[in-house]
Amino acid sequence: VLFILNAEPIRVLVTGAAGQIAYSLLYSIAKGDVFGKDQPLILLLLDITPMLPVLEGVVMELQDCALPILREVIPTDKEDIAFKDLDAAILVGSMPRREGMERKDLLKANVAIFKSQGQALDKYAKKTVKVLVVGNPANTNCLIAAKSAPSIPKENFSCLTRLDHNRACSQVATRCGISANVVKNMIIWGNHSSTQYPDVHHCKVNVQGKDVTAFDAVKDDAWLKGDFISTVQQRGAAVIKARKLSSAMSAAKAICDHMRDIWTGTAEAEFISMGVCSTGNPYGVPEDLIYSFPVSIKDKTWKIVEGLVISDFSRAKMDATAAELVEERDTAVSFLGV
Repeated sequence: VLFILNAEPIRVLVTGAAGQIAYSLLYSIAKGDVFGKDQPLILLLLDITPMLPVLEGVVMELQDCALPILREVIPTDKEDIAFKDLDAAILVGSMPRREGMERKDLLKANVAIFKSQGQALDKYAKKTVKVLVVGNPANTNCLIAAKSAPSIPKENFSCLTRLDHNRACSQVATRCGISANVVKNMIIWGNHSSTQYPDVHHCKVNVQGKDVTAFDAVKDDAWLKGDFISTVQQRGAAVIKARKLSSAMSAAKAICDHMRDIWTGTAEAEFISMGVCSTGNPYGVPEDLIYSFPVSIKDKTWKIVEGLVISDFSRAKMDATAAELVEERDTAVSFLGV
């Protein structure tokens, strides 16, 4: 107990904090699932002014959980308060796509949000802050935030493709009748959109104590190269169709997985998927994108896994999602000066 009392609290921001993903996420963070059971926290909760009454309710609930490591909860609609001295920022809030909305209008609205938040990170947060962008279009929003925070290393920014990664692992596990935690080294390449490429070519499945390839475990190549890919690509839309709301519980779990791996590292010889800066990557992906790669993490630093053999089948899919990201980036960057 003394150790807990003496540890310095870290400051963690969640934006869009009155929304449904945050509602699933905040309890897990506040009870120590992400940064550790003995790491005291100060939670900063940012949302737009009209949501402040709802946010008050969330604050009351967090207080009523009576959690040992939660030191303080600060709800606000002001960026200078929310972004001050941050150790970690989870940017969930974004402008959602409304019916009949053109993609470029969506991009324009989000560029304004993430430019402003990037500038606030630059001005108020610690230079060591780890920033995870969740709000869609996540890859491009992440790029804009990083570009708007020139004094923070680009490597400190990542976007969430762990939900897609978890979805893909679960699909393979279900197909094999095994638990999802024995499916390792799945890869999501590219954009968090329907062009993403869930790649099982380097995936290992532990069947009766022995590691085998996903192809050997599943024994259905046509499914792995067809329905498996489209199921993962379309999963978000399928959840919305069924639930009439977007996936919040699974997104919150993926956010926890992603941030915990940044904080504590990945297991030896294992990798996970996250959207990171493509500059200098070994897979021929265009520079200056936030693109999902297989990464390993040590000392809070990610490294793209090198030396993976890329088949022609994979190459075509990796290129298609890159092309979409290049187009998204160029559209978004054209709004940056506005």
